Formats: sequence, structure tokens, C-alpha cells
Amino acid sequence: MPITQDDNLRWDLAPLYPEPAVTAVDSDLAAALALADTFRAAHHGRIAAGELSATELFTALKAYEDLQRQSLKPQLYAQLRFAGDGRDPQGVRLLARCRDVATRITEQTLFFELELLQLDADLFARLRNDPQLASYGHYLDSLRAHAPYTLAEPVEQALKRKDLSGRDAFVQLFDELTAGLVFPFRFPDEDQERAATGEELLALLFHGEAAVREAAFTCFLEQHAEQSLVLTSCLNNILLDHGKEAELRGYPDLMTPTHLGNETDPAMVEQLLTVSEQHYGLAREYFDLKRRLLGLDLLKNTDLYAPVGAPRADYSFAEAWQLVATSLHDFAPELAGLADRLRRQGRIDLRPRAGKSAGAFCMGLYPGADPYLLLNFTGTLRDVTTLAHELGHALHYQLAGGQNLFDYHAALPLAETASVFGEMLVTRRLLDREPVTANKIALLCAKLEEIIATTFRQTVLTRFEQKAHARRGQGLLASDDLCRLWLEENERLFGDSVSMIPAYRWGWSYISHFVHARFYCYAYVFGELLVLALYQKYREDGAAFVPAYLDLLRAGGAAPPAELLRPLGIDLADPDFWSGGYALVAELLAELRELLEDESGGRGLS
Repeated sequence: MPITQDDNLRWDLAPLYPEPAVTAVDSDLAAALALADTFRAAHHGRIAAGELSATELFTALKAYEDLQRQSLKPQLYAQLRFAGDGRDPQGVRLLARCRDVATRITEQTLFFELELLQLDADLFARLRNDPQLASYGHYLDSLRAHAPYTLAEPVEQALKRKDLSGRDAFVQLFDELTAGLVFPFRFPDEDQERAATGEELLALLFHGEAAVREAAFTCFLEQHAEQSLVLTSCLNNILLDHGKEAELRGYPDLMTPTHLGNETDPAMVEQLLTVSEQHYGLAREYFDLKRRLLGLDLLKNTDLYAPVGAPRADYSFAEAWQLVATSLHDFAPELAGLADRLRRQGRIDLRPRAGKSAGAFCMGLYPGADPYLLLNFTGTLRDVTTLAHELGHALHYQLAGGQNLFDYHAALPLAETASVFGEMLVTRRLLDREPVTANKIALLCAKLEEIIATTFRQTVLTRFEQKAHARRGQGLLASDDLCRLWLEENERLFGDSVSMIPAYRWGWSYISHFVHARFYCYAYVFGELLVLALYQKYREDGAAFVPAYLDLLRAGGAAPPAELLRPLGIDLADPDFWSGGYALVAELLAELRELLEDESGGRGLS
């Protein structure tokens, strides 16, 4: 499947706003503010009074959706522009203005959802079941689930304003502090110490020398430890804020708002975490293999991502694209066509450069607009799988383009489905076509490490967060308390197979999910195990699996995860389903052992 490539792809933001864009963005922001005023004047108080018919409510919902889209477009443009060049002062100012306008619009329109939540149950049910409102049914259902915990509009507005100087202020303090940390470090290929970024140090966890890995991670963690007073205070106040809001709203459990947002059943989530903990032994089996592969007497947690052999780091983008596109085409030709459309239409920003955001992401916009992908491609194997991952997200957004704005984004537990599935397709293709056993071993190790990080490690993070929230309800947590909770949860995973370096007691201090979102991490476990199970099903059913899988992606967030997965024969309440994902992990481990036996001529590892 020949595809010509531009090896220096830059994204084209002109489909959003042609240059010069600032005037047009300002015009759209002003229009969004005017729409918000008009919307409030037309609908404020009428829903709560029960004055709207189904036809009028449909009109109001459509106007609300149009308003959201109107305000989203400039925000998304500003975010993309900032990600492309964070040094541009005009772009920084534009992003700040967009965020300010978004806050003002939220305050103006907050009443709408609150009034829907406060409707009499019988009236709401009559409106919800009217055929005219079918297209907004899931949005109304998911919104209504929050009704028991929603307060009056003045109280909700006061809480949002309070957050600016409360929880949000601590989030901002955490972000600014950690972003501004300086890490004095001498890199192995440099003559003298210099100020390194945190991302540079974490990247050294993949370095070939054990001493470099440990020194880099120790430096990173100790700099956070020096800020322990502020970081501990940030987390303490965020934990306290969540606990107090849970009391105020009457949540039955601290995780209730996350379950509502994710549309997940609490018992199912607890079962998911318990099944993961029951399979910690698989991770320890891998850690033992990794220790022997590296020829170490003791495996430290800084060795977990050490390279095995010499994995390729010279993939051209054309080769990487061909690998991913062919894998997609063999699975479903439609997906390869959608991916190629993104490349041709300038939706990909490929290479690292000064001022550009680090890492990778896919930004979905709104129905009818193709997403944008930011990459920092340098030719490593990780870059190839990252391309597959972010393209998976993009394909999910493209297929979900037929949904309304409220159902466009999949619920968080399903948000990684297409991305991780795409990675699995590419990894399997690489394994099946790689002629060198040592390279196959490196590929398998990389995949197993990714799965362990996304399932077992995220289970550890979730359990730590649960215990930290529970302990904060009993009183202020000292840094030592948090360090002790952190080590206890990690020890449950590592057992005797991994030794944690002393500085790792501060490992909790840089996990931004604990600060930005409550109990976010279990969604990673859900998503990874779901994909492993789906991939198993694909292997069993072959081509018959594809249409139902594509329908799942087309649905976006149009129903709760359990309902969307039912046509694929998946019962999330069945613990055997989650164990099935770990069955594939055991299979990959067995494949790795077999390769190791072949490599050592049947002598086994020393």
C-alpha cells in the first residue's frame, strides 16, 4: 500500500482560523458571550417552572449545544496554537482570554443544567420519553444522575467562584511549582552539570546504564522532596476540599462523582481493582525475567524500563506510517482511509522543535471537524507505537462524528479503546514480521511493560489515592504519612521482586492526576483490560468482530460503557471478563519465555 510522506509535517490551523486569526477569534468570543446572554434571557427560570414543552426543550437543548460549539472553537484553536509554540506571547494572551470568556459563559449558563436537574421527577420522565428528545436522551440521563447531589444555583455559583481561590488555586500552585523546578544534573554524554527538565530526567529511565537511570530518578524525586512543604500542603488541601464537598453534596462515597462522570458501577470498579491485585504475580514474574535479562542480582524500580538489547531507533516517519496504516488497513480498510485523510489535510504536527509542547496528544474538536495530532517523532520504537496510539484516538473521534456534541466524547473508561487497540495491532504486526529473536524479545518486553504500567501501576495509584482520601478525613497528613502510604501500596505490587530506591518514597509527589482529578487512574486499568479482552475476541472471531467494534467507536459517548459493550458480548459485572485480559498477559509472558529459551539455546537464563 504505497504512501508518499512529508517527513516534516506541520499542522495547519487555517481550517479553524486563517491568519491573521486574532480578530476572527475575538469576534467569535464576542458572539459566544452574546449567545450566552440571549440564551439566559430566553430560558432562565422557565425550565424550573415547568413551562417548557418537549418541542421547546428540544429547541433549548439545540441552542445550548450550538452555544457550546461556538465557545469551543476559539478555545481549541488557542490551545493548539499554544501547544505548537508556547513562547509566542500573542498565543499565550489569546489562550488566557479564551479561558476567561469560557468562565464567564459557564457562569451565565450554569442555570440550564441545574434547572433540568431540579425538575419534578414525573415531569422530567415525560419530557425525557418524548420522541422529539430521543437524540438528547443519553445526555439527559447522565445529567439527571447528578440530581440528588446538586445544590441551588446561587450555591453552585458560589462553589465555582470559591474554587478559583481554593481548589483551583492549589492546582495552579502545584502546576507552576512543578513546571518551574530546576534539576541540576550531569548527563552521561556531557562534560558538566546543567539545568535539566523533569521530562529529560524521566526519559533517562530508558537509558542503558543502571547508574544513570538511578541518578536521574533520584535527582528528580529529591528536587520534589525539597518542595515537600508546598506539595504536601497542595495535596492535603485538595483532599480536604473533596471531602468537604462530598459532605456538602451528600455523596455516599468519595468516588461517587467519578463514577457518575465515568458512568461506571462502584461494585464493578472495586471488582476490577481486586482482580488486578489478584494478578500482581504476573508482574512479578515479568520483573524476575527482566532482572535475569539484564544480568542483575537485584532489580530496582529504576530498572523497570531499562532497554533490553538495542531496539531500533532509526524508523523514518514513512516507515512508521506504513506500519501503522497497513495494520489498520488489514483490520478495516475504512480506518486506513480516515487516517490518511488526517495526514493529507494537515492535521498532524510531527517533529520536536523549540517552544512546542512535549509528549503527544490527539485533540478532538467537535462533530464534523477532524481532530489534530501532536507528536514529537524522533524515530524510536516508542514513537511508532505512539503514532498508532494517537491515530487510534483520532479515528475514534472521526467515527463518532455523527453524534451530537454531548455524546461526541466517549466516557473516560472507553476513551483509550481505539488507541490501545491500534497499538496492539501494530505490536502484533511487528512481532510476526520481525526475523531477529533479540528484537522480538525487546518488542515483547516493551509491550509487557506498557501493560504493567497501565494496569498494575494504575491500580497502585488508585489504592494510594483511596487511602489518602480516607486518612485525610481523620486529620492532616504529614509528608511522612503520604510517603508511608505510597511505599505500602507499591510494596504490594513489587513484593520481593523489585527494590525501591530510597528517594522513591516521594513518588506520590509528582503524580498530577492526584491533583487535577479525583480517582482518574482506574479508568486506565479499565481501558487497558478492555482492549486486551477485545483483542482476544478479535483473534477468536476474526472479520466478524470488526463491524461491532466499529459500531462501538461510532457510538462515541452515546450510552454508558456497559450498554455500549453489550453487543460485543461483554458483561462488565463478570469478574472472568477482567481476568480474561490478564490471560493475554500470561500468554505474552509465555511467548517471551519461549523466545528466551530459543535465544539461550535451551539453556535457560542464568
